[in-house]
Amino acid sequence: MTVRPDDSGAAMTLHNAIQRLEKAGVPDPAGDARRLQRACPDAAAYQHAIADRAQRKPVSHILGTRAFWKHDFKVTPDVLDPRPETETLVELALSETFTKLLDLGTGSGCIVISLLAEMPQAKAVGTDNSEQAVLVAGENAVMAGVADRLILPLSDWFDDIGGQFDLIVSNPPYIAAHEMAGLAPEVRDHEPQTALTDRADGLTAYRTIARDAPGHLTPGGRLLVEIGPTQGQIVAQLFRDAGLKDVCIHPDLDGRDRVVAARMPGG
Repeated sequence: MTVRPDDSGAAMTLHNAIQRLEKAGVPDPAGDARRLQRACPDAAAYQHAIADRAQRKPVSHILGTRAFWKHDFKVTPDVLDPRPETETLVELALSETFTKLLDLGTGSGCIVISLLAEMPQAKAVGTDNSEQAVLVAGENAVMAGVADRLILPLSDWFDDIGGQFDLIVSNPPYIAAHEMAGLAPEVRDHEPQTALTDRADGLTAYRTIARDAPGHLTPGGRLLVEIGPTQGQIVAQLFRDAGLKDVCIHPDLDGRDRVVAARMPGG
């Protein structure tokens, strides 16, 4: 049976679904119940999807996709679920033109693919140390029509990367070990741990990026990283200490510190 919002049986199913998700503590039970209803081809699929959501499985994992910027991206448990706040980094990156782009820890590829789609003259490298993540990013690049301009090597940050870039971006793992227990179950129990935390103070990746990015930036090239909302000043100082200039912190739409930007001297 096809589930339709105007069908009385479907309306009861939706009501029951919302109640079940409310009981499970899902933050937006009505919104999620409706999203899943629209996506499911029949009542049996809908009931299965609601059962998964009641176990706090993310909607993106149930549907297999997540909308980000201007595309839908394939999402699996091997990659970080693209989040709206990361679009702040994309918007800032697009404020200037670039031709050679490096995305560190690309995951699903949502950042680098969104940027390439907006800059048809650009070519990019997207690194990750997870083979599964690289495969997901490759599929997303094909779907977005940018695969011919994107190389996806396995690399632990800069370890296997040569050359220089006029833009380097990254959304690294920035959750401190002691913060993990406080995350929502959708994040803590279903997303890859290595994409969330360094199992230390949440700053390990930024230290590596600050140390190595200057050797991979062209004169005047830009560095943009997403951060946790309490890390802005610390990351900004790491970049200043590395000799980068024009260091500034940008908020997301909720007013929280979200991106630290810096520039290589010269150019």
